[in-house]
This record gives sequence, structure tokens and C-alpha cells, in this order.
Amino acid sequence: MHTRSLTLKLKSPSIVEFTRLIESEIIPMLRKQKGFRDEITFVAPERGEALAISFWDTQENAEAYTRTVYPEVLKTLSKVVDGTPTVENFEVANSTFHKIAAQGA
Repeated sequence: MHTRSLTLKLKSPSIVEFTRLIESEIIPMLRKQKGFRDEITFVAPERGEALAISFWDTQENAEAYTRTVYPEVLKTLSKVVDGTPTVENFEVANSTFHKIAAQGA
């Protein structure tokens, strides 16, 4: 399983609007994407930051999303995000929720 980690600096005060946009607009877009499994979003109100982690069946699924839908996500979030979000990609090593165990070396 593959993940995309998105770190965002939020405009002040926009945490409530950010959360609403994630729930009402971004997650419905994600659910339509091939290989999408889950989205977990965290906010740090004291720092005005958010972290969004999306889970994908494969790296190819995540890359397809990045090319096709992610620009629309950025446009949707532009009213609440300050600057350009930082994106990082990871392979899931283990997850109790997704029932993935670490692979032996």
C-alpha cells in the first residue's frame, strides 16, 4: 500500500473551513479515484498547520491521482491554504487499521 502525505500551512482563521472542504469536496473527489483506500487528516490549530495522508492500493494509483485530480484539490483548498503544500510519498510498513504487517528483510 502507498501513501501520500500532504503538509499544509493554513491561513488564519480557516481550520473550520479547511475541515469542511475536506469533508464535503475533497473526500468525494478521492473516493472516485482508482485505488483510493482512505484519507486521514490532522490539524494543529496552535500552529495553523494540517497534515493529510491518503492511502492508495499502488504507487501508480497515487501518481495518476497526482496528475489528474490533485491540481483541482489545490484549487479547491487555495482559499484556506497559505503557500504550496509539501507532498511526500511513502510505502506503508505497517498499519493496525489497514491490517498491514511489516515485511521481513
